[in-house]
Amino acid sequence: MTEQWYFVDTETGTPAFNMALDEVLLRKQSREALPPILRFYDWKPAGLSLGYFQKTKGKINVENVKSRGFGIVRRPTGGLAVLHDQELTYSVVIPESHPKMPKSVMAAYRVISQGLLEGYRFLGIEAGLAIPENGVEITGTAVCFEEPSWYELVIDGKKAAGSAQTRQHGVILQHGSIPIRMDTDALYDLFIYPNEKVKEKAKRAFKNKAVAIEEILKRPVTLEEVKEAFKKGFEKGLEIELVEWQLDEALLQEAAELAKEKYENDAYTYSR
Repeated sequence: MTEQWYFVDTETGTPAFNMALDEVLLRKQSREALPPILRFYDWKPAGLSLGYFQKTKGKINVENVKSRGFGIVRRPTGGLAVLHDQELTYSVVIPESHPKMPKSVMAAYRVISQGLLEGYRFLGIEAGLAIPENGVEITGTAVCFEEPSWYELVIDGKKAAGSAQTRQHGVILQHGSIPIRMDTDALYDLFIYPNEKVKEKAKRAFKNKAVAIEEILKRPVTLEEVKEAFKKGFEKGLEIELVEWQLDEALLQEAAELAKEKYENDAYTYSR
């Protein structure tokens, strides 16, 4: 019998609410030992999410983030900054003890990435998993999509999806960005560089480091088309059946309160 996972599409949320809901789902999973949860969502306004340990001073141009009308939020997961705009975002919330989940973070990435891999295939895109020959190169960049990590999705050597993971209270939370299209000018306006020349050089180099769905397919793609492909992709790649799940009002209220108390709080956002 095929294993059943919960599936919920919460559609559009603010940056703070999106991160709060992922954390609340992690807590609920820890309390109640639910089936694994796959969540899809998107962002309004578009938001720059910072890795939990990422420094902002001297790295993030907060003034430019705000002047463009973007939100800014610190994720509960590690990694580098991601601009969430014109994309599908996913999260997986699953007990560490689940038989499909290896003990190591990288091995768990590999398992979950099978769902992403099949999602791209349903769109007609042949993607692969990044396996750096000499390990992951640390360049000092603040930009997530400049550096593929172990078992992240790549297309023709370019990073196609960025994911991050945390393990708390016996639960794995992995969430990530699946770009449909990218605005490189907007992205590189959000970071601090020594001068304009260095910034332009980094922006030009980015074209060889990252890629979005529409760039590969050479045609417009709707969010609904991407959702359908990746929903089927997770089912095939993880050999599961996704069952629609409704979030109750108490859980949504808990997320709204956490968003206000933590993820909208500058003391948390700019704590590093």
